[in-house]
Amino acid sequence: MTTLLENPPIKPNKLVLDGINWEKFEQIETIFQDIEEVRFIYLDGELEIIMSPSQAHEFIKSLIGNLLETYMRHKGIRFYMWGSTTLGSKEITGRKEPDESYNIYSKKDIPDLIIEVIVTSGNINVLEVYRRLGISEVWFYEDGLLTVYSLKNSQYIKVNQSQLLPELNLETLTKYINYHDQYDAVTEFINELN
Repeated sequence: MTTLLENPPIKPNKLVLDGINWEKFEQIETIFQDIEEVRFIYLDGELEIIMSPSQAHEFIKSLIGNLLETYMRHKGIRFYMWGSTTLGSKEITGRKEPDESYNIYSKKDIPDLIIEVIVTSGNINVLEVYRRLGISEVWFYEDGLLTVYSLKNSQYIKVNQSQLLPELNLETLTKYINYHDQYDAVTEFINELN
């Protein structure tokens, strides 16, 4: 019998620091540059350092990416994967690594679509980082729900339908994100698309 001590749940460890200027942030980032398990969110002097995203987080982000890519291939929509490329700069005083990101239809200098999986709530307003970058659409998945924000007039508006992929049924997508098995979810999603 497995006990919690033998297999403890993996939870992200985070540290939030306030009053960190951009130069100090870059120094901290350099210290951790060779450690893949460390991710940073920075906005206006506040730094959140996240260690080891949980297995649940990685599982869900991979499933969402797989379902989305399956949908776009099925519909003949050209896309380019950015993955978790670090986005941001000193000029916008913000930086973030999305969980997944894409250009839709053509390659561009920044992603069109960002996907964020929230397993534990963060302190920093990541939508503000993405707003400053001009990201067209941001999807948040948290507690079984998919929430979509579309950039309109330099502000994010919560929407019921993706503006980038208007034919994608988000309720159906969410059903398969919450499916009992990752492989079966993609297989059943393909069957539903056909």
